Amino acid sequence: MTDLVVRNARLVATVDAERRELPGGWVAIAGNLIEAVGSAAEQPPAAAVTVDATDCLVTPGLVNAHHHIYQNLTRSYPPMTDKPLFGWLQSLYPLWRGLDEEAVYASTFVGLAELALSGCTTSTDHLYLHPRGAGDLLSAEIAAARDLGLRFHPTRGSMSLSQKDGGLPPDDVVADDDEILAESEAAVARHHDRARGAMTRIALAPCSPFSVTERLMVASAELAERLDVRLHTHFAENAEDDEFSLATFGCRPMEYLQRTGWCTDRTWVAHCVMPNDAEQQRLGAAGVGVAHCPSSNLILSSGIAPVVPMRAYGVKVGLGVDGSSSADSASVWLEARQAMLLAKLRDGAAAGTARMALEMATLGGAGCLGREGEIGVIAPGAVADLAVWKLTGPLFAGALADPVEAWLRCGPTGAWHTVVNGRFVVRDGQLVHPAVEEQLRVHARHAARIQGLSR
Repeated sequence: MTDLVVRNARLVATVDAERRELPGGWVAIAGNLIEAVGSAAEQPPAAAVTVDATDCLVTPGLVNAHHHIYQNLTRSYPPMTDKPLFGWLQSLYPLWRGLDEEAVYASTFVGLAELALSGCTTSTDHLYLHPRGAGDLLSAEIAAARDLGLRFHPTRGSMSLSQKDGGLPPDDVVADDDEILAESEAAVARHHDRARGAMTRIALAPCSPFSVTERLMVASAELAERLDVRLHTHFAENAEDDEFSLATFGCRPMEYLQRTGWCTDRTWVAHCVMPNDAEQQRLGAAGVGVAHCPSSNLILSSGIAPVVPMRAYGVKVGLGVDGSSSADSASVWLEARQAMLLAKLRDGAAAGTARMALEMATLGGAGCLGREGEIGVIAPGAVADLAVWKLTGPLFAGALADPVEAWLRCGPTGAWHTVVNGRFVVRDGQLVHPAVEEQLRVHARHAARIQGLSR
């Protein structure tokens, strides 16, 4: 007898190599792996637990390829809501220097809970802020992910250029290159799990070309190669980013990526709003992944990333919710819808479809994280990460012909069930962990402290 069967779905969208879509389909789970997938014409195996997915769409668990989870402690902070990227960052760094282990644990728990409600089963996090005396923030967020039950790819981020060195952050949130490299190697040794089905993997992530030295970019690429881990950074985010690169490095961001050793299939970058056509082709040829963050790009007026041509050139384009101080909502479903709509706006109505967005939210994210064939797909042998979406009620009335298009064109919607590694994190639309309310209270206390508010 297998452990769990999800059956009677209106449609199972496998997003497998054949892009099979199975009306009346089912998914069987044994332990933490998908055991079998079938259509209405095939009989599912007997299971210890059976979930009826009548009138539901079943998809692979969604993958969040870029985030700064701690920023939900300053979500929608009024003085920062009307500034472009550089001014926005300079205004918020003084607040974020108040991070500590408890604040990061609570923000990660709450942030990943929000993601799980949006059908997300795997998330990365770009934790690049490590204030002096704040403690082991990376271990704190990994503990929160483990307790909640999400698959987690945090990055050991860093900043080494403070304002006195021509960077943006204050002195007490940066470190020198050698300290960063030592801490990065220690984080990989302590937390990185190389096994198939791993719940925790680490990547190295200097924050951005305008907040670290060129030496750190080069050395991080060399260290990632030696340790066999992935690389992540912000890249070509907006016009300011391009101007900074030309003024500081004498080249466009793409050339800088190349000369620092980052133009490799080990790398995925965030935003990538401003690459020209030749640069898009180079990214695809090198196997670089891109985390597209549509809501954040809109809020910060950064522009519309060229995801349709990038995908055509072979770039692995995933989706990122980005930090909750810029995107304000950590919903991968919302980012998928925004990606669909922006693709239509930029490249034509036929260019942006729900299936394109679903692929970005699953396969694309898996490609960014180096886990193709393992996450982001419903297929035998893949990890047992699923999202089940109810397509009923007034929001979906009349949406009968195409469940995938209905899923993203209608709504807003959250996952009815989110299954990670064969276990429910969300069931019947509710988080199953008993400590959600407690962590919300802790989170509110730290958010008020960091924002300088009384409660």
